[in-house]
Amino acid sequence: MEFSRRDFVKGAMASGLLAKVSQTTAKEVWKPKDDWEKVRKQFPLQSERIYLNNGTFGPSPTPVLEAIKASLTDTNTSGEYGHTTEARKELAAFVGAKEEEISLTHNTTEGINIVCWGLPLKAGDEVVISLHEHVGNALPWLNRAKLHGIVLKPIMPGKTADETISNIEAAITPKTRVLALPHITCTTGQVFPLEGIVTLAKKYNLFTAIDGAHGPGTLNLNLPELGVDFYSSSCHKWMLGPNGTGFLYIKEELLDTLQAYHVGAYSDAGWDMFASPPELNGYNPTAHRFDYASQSTPLYTGAAAAAHFHSEIGKAKIDNRIRELNSYFFEGLKEIGKFEILTPEEPESRICMVSFKSPDKGYREIGQLLSKNKFRVRLVPESKLDAVRISTHIYNSFEEIDRLLKVLENV
Repeated sequence: MEFSRRDFVKGAMASGLLAKVSQTTAKEVWKPKDDWEKVRKQFPLQSERIYLNNGTFGPSPTPVLEAIKASLTDTNTSGEYGHTTEARKELAAFVGAKEEEISLTHNTTEGINIVCWGLPLKAGDEVVISLHEHVGNALPWLNRAKLHGIVLKPIMPGKTADETISNIEAAITPKTRVLALPHITCTTGQVFPLEGIVTLAKKYNLFTAIDGAHGPGTLNLNLPELGVDFYSSSCHKWMLGPNGTGFLYIKEELLDTLQAYHVGAYSDAGWDMFASPPELNGYNPTAHRFDYASQSTPLYTGAAAAAHFHSEIGKAKIDNRIRELNSYFFEGLKEIGKFEILTPEEPESRICMVSFKSPDKGYREIGQLLSKNKFRVRLVPESKLDAVRISTHIYNSFEEIDRLLKVLENV
């Protein structure tokens, strides 16, 4: 039997050859099969169906579910609804940030809205955005353009990181103020070159406002080292935390640049309704000013447990494992030879998702076939792609991908 590139990817896991992509060493690569099977057993996912849609929702492992349940029981038996201080510490550490730089949000879109409306922009100011946006990043900026007259400059992602940087730079003019771009696109799973984007922002004195929905839990992130200004994410995707939890990273020196509009308990530095006139003395000196009022202690306990779950396995090891599964599927799809693969071939421009389409079959028809064969995938009508998207995470296996490829061979 001919030895395929897919076989090479599968075998490279043990040798650590693919670790160069995620900047780990062969010694840091986790033990191959047995340990990942143990990880899979911690997820109460249905065994009769193969889940390949983590880009939409990441099912939580049992330790996260148990943490939520325990906190829910505790708060409802004690009557003390608690606080989220420890969760903020855990999430900050997970992305290498200070606690003071982390606002707790309900999802990525909420964080994007905080940044979009809080930045000091005026009519005519330009924002570079992409043609591959999730509605959560597109709509806030479109709404501000509609109401305040800012101008959006959409760019097409390139086939390589260098081409993407060239496309972004070509869109920059003297009126540009913000680069509002995804870290990883929801459409094709393309990883944008964040280091290059930050370099451009510094060169032209621009803000970087990043949609980071797919970053934490896949990439081994350290946000301060990356140098981004604002980074919004959620805990319910690749971090495998509960729905309704997320965070916004705000570079410490920009806290007072970003105006807070929605405020409440814990947002302030003092207020007095008995003063004449009543006065607000200022804002909380940390990012806590943006996550006002009561938060769900059980949900954020779950989010912290999810971050801890990743850290216990090892962020670099997870990064590497996700890349291996992604490469294995990518190479297998190429070998079939009948699909147009929309995700870039360049290894550094992909990590966790692959999107494709067929010249002969509609994407909905392929989706129905996969569903009939008990695969849960995501269809991508966005950006006029009409494609099928496959997401793989640490609970998936090479064997599951083999089963998927076998079905696709018969499309």
